[in-house]
Amino acid sequence: MSAENFRSPSFWHSTLDEPIVPRAPLEGDAQFDVAIVGAGYTGLWTAYYLNQREPGCRIAIVEADVAGFGASGRNGGWCAYYFSGIDALLADPDQRQSALALQRAMFDAVDEVGRASTAARIDCDYAKGGALVAGRTPPDLERLREEYEELIEFGFAEEDFRWLDADAFAERARIDGALGGLYSPHCAAIQPAKLACGLASFLEARGVRIFEQSPVHKIEKGVLTADRGRIRAENVLRCTEGYTCRLPGLKRAIMPLHSMMIATEPLPDSVWKEIGLHGRPTFADRRRSVTYGQRTADDRLTFGTRGHYYYGSGIRDYFDPDSAGFAHTRSALLELFPSLAEVEITHRWGGPIGVTRDWAPFVQFDPRTGLGAVGGYAGNGVAAANLAGRTLMELVLRETTERTSFAWVNHASRNWEPEPLRWLGFNAVLAMGQRADAAEQKGRDAGVCGRIFEAFVAH
Repeated sequence: MSAENFRSPSFWHSTLDEPIVPRAPLEGDAQFDVAIVGAGYTGLWTAYYLNQREPGCRIAIVEADVAGFGASGRNGGWCAYYFSGIDALLADPDQRQSALALQRAMFDAVDEVGRASTAARIDCDYAKGGALVAGRTPPDLERLREEYEELIEFGFAEEDFRWLDADAFAERARIDGALGGLYSPHCAAIQPAKLACGLASFLEARGVRIFEQSPVHKIEKGVLTADRGRIRAENVLRCTEGYTCRLPGLKRAIMPLHSMMIATEPLPDSVWKEIGLHGRPTFADRRRSVTYGQRTADDRLTFGTRGHYYYGSGIRDYFDPDSAGFAHTRSALLELFPSLAEVEITHRWGGPIGVTRDWAPFVQFDPRTGLGAVGGYAGNGVAAANLAGRTLMELVLRETTERTSFAWVNHASRNWEPEPLRWLGFNAVLAMGQRADAAEQKGRDAGVCGRIFEAFVAH
């Protein structure tokens, strides 16, 4: 497939310095030491650290489309400390110390992405401006304050999480109606497709083989089978995240939940003086319907919302620009920055993230079979995938380290419910969250809708 025939799946891909030309597919049989299914961040980072540690290790990555085609190349560009499921671990006294170590490893992963990309000479527009989360209603602010106080009680410091009153928040970002909020320095804004494509090119130059346009249909001990070829390897690692449901027997293992994103035209200095975001902090608000945004290196605003699930774990890679989902995303952006009402939206895109039944990610490896798997980041995978890649590297090399002792190693979530229960249940909970948000924005109590949503969904 030529560059002219490749359709960019996101704003990030469309603004790369070089056009994407898919690599050759896997043809025939081949032998490697490690075979990785999926050329997203997890597969790429795993190969990166294996190659750094064992340069002679023969590594192959087999990708259904092109490197960075999925969430790794089209996400919101938050390289953040967030780790889905950490709240439950911190709340358990028996697991708290390990959970604190895991969270601090996530803090470091944010920096490691910057260090490693610099070492590999990958310009991914990395800017560690921190993360801002605004409370725009009294209940949202109260929940944020409770989260902050709990974090300090657990042992984190002001250098990790800082409470901002309305004035202090406005000094960083003038989000409409912000009553205050939470700031953490442990987050960087990046251009995600630059990182994914840069990693792939770096690995290829180091001798890692990357086969693209090669959907894998079967994974078993010592072998993976794709459309037109097969690889035998001592270790076979599944790093397919939101696309896991396309593999036989894994339809209910990870739910593909879709996010929708938009990008504005480049904004003039006068607009940035009005809305802030100097230093490129990422931003969100504490509503139940997840929002996330960043100021890009070329002075646009990119902004996303999350929540659509298609019946039967359906996946969509491309969307009609007139889709109602994009109208909802633009509306959510204008709630935060009403002055952008006349700004042109130049790009619209979306795609799936992976969510496990307990909203907890996992790194799995069986040394007896050499089979491994990683996934379930629930939209918080940019930094987590780096930590997962280092952890999986150590597991493959049969090492015992602090990372291999973390709670997500060999964690197993139960399957999602069969259809139609999966579709009905998820959309019912999502609707309750939206109703709870709407009630609180009108000054009413969220009631049972809010309690049900919080019980089922990790924010």
